[in-house]
Amino acid sequence: MPSYDFPFNERIRTLLRLEDLFVKVMHNIAGGHEFNHHAALLSLFQILDVIDRAELKADLLQELDRQKMIMNNLRGNPSISETLLNDVISEIELTATALRSNTTKLGQAIRENEWLMSIKQRAGIPSGVCEFDVPSYHYWLGLSDPRRIADLNNWLQPLMPIYEAIRIILHILRGSGARYHYVATHGAYQQMLSGVKPAQMMRIEMADDLECFPEISANKYAINIRFNSLETAQRPRPCDFDVPFSLTLCNL
Repeated sequence: MPSYDFPFNERIRTLLRLEDLFVKVMHNIAGGHEFNHHAALLSLFQILDVIDRAELKADLLQELDRQKMIMNNLRGNPSISETLLNDVISEIELTATALRSNTTKLGQAIRENEWLMSIKQRAGIPSGVCEFDVPSYHYWLGLSDPRRIADLNNWLQPLMPIYEAIRIILHILRGSGARYHYVATHGAYQQMLSGVKPAQMMRIEMADDLECFPEISANKYAINIRFNSLETAQRPRPCDFDVPFSLTLCNL
């Protein structure tokens, strides 16, 4: 079932962007081919650009500590599995410890690698890492798959506590909120928001056989959804039929 996440603030937007980049890096590392590894490295450089915010680590740690406190307050609740609760709390504690153990700036080890930074600089130029521009990079791409995989994992490993923290936080966020079913009449839906606590993210899910996608405009006061189709892979066209979908307003 296709799903679409729409963040309501910059903090959640950053977490979703980083999640997307980390997933692409890990997928392409596992791909094995040199083209996969080139794509993995480009995504790794994008992660560096996104995490270049001094408050990101503090934000992640603060949210992990807050979620740990919430989970501890759930102890003794007969409707919640004590074993599952202990596993979640343990995972939060391990991730927070790994984040705190790194006292340097996020991604500093990669930034101190002059060779990687030279490639990152060239990668910002269209086709700037051709073999005649950076022969050392062309040589690296020609090394064995296990060697490239080992190098990529070595560069990625110091950043994995960030991914684990984001994975935990977004998993909790996506699991929050009640799921409601609606129908977008002639492909359009609008809903006013009046909750005391503003939602942090909206999640839309649709049936697999619906050949359309949502374009969302939302703030803390209202949600506007317009479902479009992409028949010829050119300009999207508004749907002129009713579209059933589910909507969840998520909040940590």
